[in-house]
Amino acid sequence: MRIYLDHNATTPVRPEVADAMDVVQRSLFGNASSVHEEGAAAKAECDRARARVASLLRVEPADVLFTGGATEANNTALLGLLAQRTEGPGHLVTTNVEHPSVDAPLEWLERAGWCVTRVPVDAEGRVEEDAVVAAITPETALVSVIWANNETGVLQPVEAIAAAVRDHGVPFHSDATQAVGKVSVDLSSVPVDLLSLSAHKLNGPKGVGCLIARGGIAFEPILLGGPQERRRRGGTENVAGIAGLGVACELAEHELPERSSRYRALRDRLWEGLQAKVPGIRRNGSAVFVLPNSLNVEFEGAAGEILLQALDLEGIAVSSGAACASGTIEPSQVLLAMGRSPEAARGSLRMSVGYGVDEVQIDQLLAVLPDLVERARRASTV
Repeated sequence: MRIYLDHNATTPVRPEVADAMDVVQRSLFGNASSVHEEGAAAKAECDRARARVASLLRVEPADVLFTGGATEANNTALLGLLAQRTEGPGHLVTTNVEHPSVDAPLEWLERAGWCVTRVPVDAEGRVEEDAVVAAITPETALVSVIWANNETGVLQPVEAIAAAVRDHGVPFHSDATQAVGKVSVDLSSVPVDLLSLSAHKLNGPKGVGCLIARGGIAFEPILLGGPQERRRRGGTENVAGIAGLGVACELAEHELPERSSRYRALRDRLWEGLQAKVPGIRRNGSAVFVLPNSLNVEFEGAAGEILLQALDLEGIAVSSGAACASGTIEPSQVLLAMGRSPEAARGSLRMSVGYGVDEVQIDQLLAVLPDLVERARRASTV
């Protein structure tokens, strides 16, 4: 049986989620926008899921806008909010370790004349609250800061940043895709205006997520052509996916303390084992302000893509912090932003635990990885 340690990429769907989706697919086939009984039943399922998402995040159900995932939610938050601006291009503040689904729309806005300030992170991958606030100008229309990084798991001081940004009267957005379901994201105490997430990061299905838009904050829809989601997102609702997201959020709400503790114990077992068995390693990112399930490690003198492929042949799935394009391995932009060299970034692996991972699997990885690292290091010197 294979060992899956890439839960920050996507997670296995929980049986409870799959069962709920199966019921919808088989029995609740109506269009949630239709007024007949079948449509009303589908709408009721969406409303039930909306309430479950809202309960996990401590927001009002009306604040929950279902989307096709966090990429759509991020694009809606950035492009939809700013499309209504009548003064012309303005200014945005973000960090230099955002997810590509935030970076890409920001680059589009730059080409359209917007000014974007990317506040740098320190060697541990954290951005300073004061640096974000100092970047705000009278022209700042939005501040967007990732809650938890997808590569390193590093948690940003979102609570403090959100409060400071609110004091300046500027809307605040956070991509919380990696955080929801792993750590507490309680918006009753964090003044976030817009927040994005994806179901498949917390044991729900792919292709569905949501944008939390609080307090009636206005934005232009980026998907036009229908009155769905209170005219904020056109398109027939993915009722089965929405139901799955709702169940995943309900499970997360009930299990979060135990889940976080369990993931942390597995992650720490892995890191301590690596320290004992593999020389020449370094942890990438903060060891304190980090998701409980995430570990990013540099293996000095070993190519990360070689280790990834060797582990895959051993039946173990992990992730490299690099992107593959046309056979070329590019170093992780996140690790470069933290001051790592291109060589160090290419020699790093991300290992992330989650549902279904146990101590036996961690120990199996630790049993094979030292030899694979040694072989990869020898190969790099040939």
